[in-house]
Amino acid sequence: MKMHSVESRFIAIVIGALLIFVAPLFALFLILSSDRVARERLQNTEVLLAANVQALGKPLWDFDKESVDQIVGALQADADIAFVHVRDTSDVIDIQMPAARPDPDDARSIVKADILYKANDGIKKVGTAEIWIRKEGLLSRFSKDEMSIFAIFFFAVATLFTAAIIGNRITIIRPLMRLTAAIEATRRLGSRHHVDWTSNDEMGALAHNFNEMQSKLEREEKELKLAHARATDIYNLTPAMLFSIDADNRITAVSDYWLTATGYRRAAVIGQEFTDFVAEDWRETYRRRHDENSADGGICEATVRFRCADDSMIDVLILETGVAASSSRQALSLSVMTDVTDLKEAENRNHRQAITDHLTGLLNRQGFESVLDELIGDVDKLGQQLACLFVDLDRFKWINDNLGHAAGDEVLCQVAARLRRQLRAGDRIARLGGDEFAILLAAPDARQLAMDVSERLVASLRTPLTVNGAELNVSASIGVAVYPDHAETAACLLQKSDMAMYARKRSGKNGVQLFDNNMVDIARKRLETEQFIDQGLRDDWFTAHLQPIVSLADGRVAGFEALMRLNHPERGLLPPAEIIGIAEENGSIGRIGDCILSKSIASLAVISRLEGLADSYLAVNFSPLQFEPALPTRLAALLLEHGITPSRIVVEITEAVLMLDNPVVREVLDALSDLGCRIALDDFGTGYSSLSYLNRFPVDIVKVDQSFTRSLSSDQPDVRRKSRMLVEGIRTISHQMGCAVVAEGIETTEQWDILQAMQVEFGQGYLLSRPLPLDALLEKLDEFTMAEKPERRAAAS
Repeated sequence: MKMHSVESRFIAIVIGALLIFVAPLFALFLILSSDRVARERLQNTEVLLAANVQALGKPLWDFDKESVDQIVGALQADADIAFVHVRDTSDVIDIQMPAARPDPDDARSIVKADILYKANDGIKKVGTAEIWIRKEGLLSRFSKDEMSIFAIFFFAVATLFTAAIIGNRITIIRPLMRLTAAIEATRRLGSRHHVDWTSNDEMGALAHNFNEMQSKLEREEKELKLAHARATDIYNLTPAMLFSIDADNRITAVSDYWLTATGYRRAAVIGQEFTDFVAEDWRETYRRRHDENSADGGICEATVRFRCADDSMIDVLILETGVAASSSRQALSLSVMTDVTDLKEAENRNHRQAITDHLTGLLNRQGFESVLDELIGDVDKLGQQLACLFVDLDRFKWINDNLGHAAGDEVLCQVAARLRRQLRAGDRIARLGGDEFAILLAAPDARQLAMDVSERLVASLRTPLTVNGAELNVSASIGVAVYPDHAETAACLLQKSDMAMYARKRSGKNGVQLFDNNMVDIARKRLETEQFIDQGLRDDWFTAHLQPIVSLADGRVAGFEALMRLNHPERGLLPPAEIIGIAEENGSIGRIGDCILSKSIASLAVISRLEGLADSYLAVNFSPLQFEPALPTRLAALLLEHGITPSRIVVEITEAVLMLDNPVVREVLDALSDLGCRIALDDFGTGYSSLSYLNRFPVDIVKVDQSFTRSLSSDQPDVRRKSRMLVEGIRTISHQMGCAVVAEGIETTEQWDILQAMQVEFGQGYLLSRPLPLDALLEKLDEFTMAEKPERRAAAS
């Protein structure tokens, strides 16, 4: 019969229990019983010895050897006695049985006794007796009855042991074997087998529970198979390219739609690493998807180029979600691959449009900044230089304002074409906005290359442009900055080339300017001035200083010219020309002009209350940027507020305003003239000084530039003569056109007398008074009288 492990363990347990509990008790019983039997036999032997020893007394006394032999033989015949030795005191009788003395180690004990005899004269010692008691075995001490009891005990234990093994095999081993067979059949055959066993004990309950578990598992397996089949159908029927990968990026499953879209067969892709299907240049992007594109919810995103079965390449967007492996489950992932080739192409097209100027086809500012960063990295690697040319067209605003934006656009296109023709194939050019262009030149000696190219660019614009059948002259101011000589970053390079361009603008336009560090100080000073302007408008630092305009015939104060001043709390009065230039560039001139206009009219209202000055006029300078349609209305409201008649206001304009020939400017001038204000042409004699201005515009006053006034008293006779001829010519033409004449910059009595002799009506200058704030001007006016002579007037100044 085959022994099973459970049965072997049961037998081992039973034997162990016998050895541990029963065997020690039985051994103890044997030992105690043996000792009892040994003691009893020893006592019997001692009694026997005592009786026989006394029986030996008379034979030894009589030297009856035969009787002694009989007694010794009787003693030695006892089973417990191994050796007997009897000897008399005279050594006549010496008997030992057996004849050979045994080994003393075989004797359990040796008993010696004196043999005594009771004679007439008393008790005598007649000899000695020595008896060896035999050493016996453990079982030999017991009687047959006792051995029978032991045999019955062993039989009972053996019967109990056998019954336990048989009962264990029937009640435990057999159902366990059937349970094991059912489990093995389930494992090998895949079907759920049940245990054919029924009983009311624990094994029956185990079999019942196992059968119920098998039934439940069978139902669950059916449900899982159905769910798996349903999930597989959903996976394959979903109109999306689904795939799954393992922790090593190997494909574990793909949907039917994925196979249809890519052209692969399922057997060819399962087990393959997904990156094998990604274009080589994009594989690192896919591998870094977890690091760079991890989003909320554990979704990773990557856009890569994918190789289809026919070797065509498509752009795909991969969205991946999954869970990491743990002790309770394996790593899971599900990825959705979407063909975004058309979207990518549209995105690239939109990107190109986003970085391209729609008018000229050049890069726009965004594209230029991107290219600039890229080229700086390239020149760093190659050890080269990068030059940035900032190109700004001169007088482009005049073209836009007078010829229209369509003509301006055509000019920009033609200029862009000319600029591009002067560049190499790898040079980059962009239109940053308006009439501003930027060019990037990379070379080992980019500084010299930039200067050469800039000169060619300036020369290419000398030829007139033909727009709508008309020829237009266009020039450009170019600023040049070089990386890394002048700048360390892309933004700094563009900024410094812009600074160089503005420096060229300030020094006469139409040329090239290389950046130098002094421009940083100029730009810093400009920024500081812009901040002063902004803060001055907020904190009311701007004031109107008034300079008297007097009649040269009698010294009477005829009017005042309002001049803008910015009075800084710490730095005092700042240079007005610099402030006006910056204000016109950043667009704050309108707010400054409104502030000065309001304050100067308020000052005129105060002056008007003085004796003899009720009819004095106020000349106010207007920037071309101030000529807005709302200007006449705003001026009329101020005059009404302070009770000033419009005829007392003189609007001073420069030739730059008239040169614009802007319809809006013409309408504003006509509206101011209709309001009753007079128009003064300032700085006449400089610039173009076209006489047509006096005929086409409502000019009432012509102001002779102060440079001509100063030249009247020059140390050089030829200069004095020509200056007098020019001033006389201006005076004659102006009078014939019905215009009054005001000479600016009178600083000496000689100049006063010359102008008076030329019959110039009015004059102003430091000889009479500097521009003063209202309080100081009121004190100065006390020095003027209607009858003052020029000598006293000079002394008063």
